[in-house]
Amino acid sequence: MSDPLAFDAPFLLGMMRLHNAYELSTPTALADWLEARLDEGLHWFDHADIYGSRECETRFGEALRARPALASRVRVVAKVNIVLPGLDDSGFAVKHYDTTPGYLSASIDASLARLGVERLDHLLLHRPDPLMEPAETAGALDAAIDAGKVGAVGVSNFMPEQWRRLQRAMRHELYAHQLELSLAHAEPLFDGLYDAVLNDGHRPMAWAPLGGGSVFEDVLGSSLSSLAETLGVSRAGLALAWLRRIPGSPVPVIGTLKASRIQALVTDSNLTIDRATWFMLLEESRGHRVG
Repeated sequence: MSDPLAFDAPFLLGMMRLHNAYELSTPTALADWLEARLDEGLHWFDHADIYGSRECETRFGEALRARPALASRVRVVAKVNIVLPGLDDSGFAVKHYDTTPGYLSASIDASLARLGVERLDHLLLHRPDPLMEPAETAGALDAAIDAGKVGAVGVSNFMPEQWRRLQRAMRHELYAHQLELSLAHAEPLFDGLYDAVLNDGHRPMAWAPLGGGSVFEDVLGSSLSSLAETLGVSRAGLALAWLRRIPGSPVPVIGTLKASRIQALVTDSNLTIDRATWFMLLEESRGHRVG
């Protein structure tokens, strides 16, 4: 039996820039875009309530309401617990983190309403909160799963002892972990973080899988360009193949909304690279040979 929460797509579509996508600014245009992606087999969409100060979730929901048949086909990752300065009602206008039960419950309900879906397939705590009371936070997260509002809970940008404190207090297992990982940021593969993610049974997702474009610069960029041309793939497709070669197959969260780029990445998603190629690209990214 397949896992209904598994990331069964070559990558997730990150919605961080949706509020700036002029060509997708109407519900009909965005609904057309969503339907095209779904027909390509791309049904996972990565959101956070801070993206566009909630505008990205709102636009997504407006598109689904414009074309209701799409709602049952999309799968949503939502991230909460960052309070932006403009939404801080303390009087300090300070960016901070909030993992209190009341805040989390209200955030989940608000994201569901904005997105226009019946369930958040994955809910991630966006950043570790040093003031988190694990038992209280765990209670709110377990309750959201029990109520059917959330399919599974995970974390983003947490260190091992931070997520383990939370896990010890929860009845449900933490499912997914979103971390920064790319050829431009391979440190988690060597400092123990990525091993801890896998050892604790988390499904890894990689944000900024192209390093915000920095993988295409300097010596690494030249190597990617040369090898991609030889293999007949895009540079981005090759960089994502490097990620997928890692045990645990971290699923990239891509940031582009351009249909042509997305289609190229779908085409390149079957690319596999051998061990020597993987290490060659790693050496180019680090600027020195493996020790």
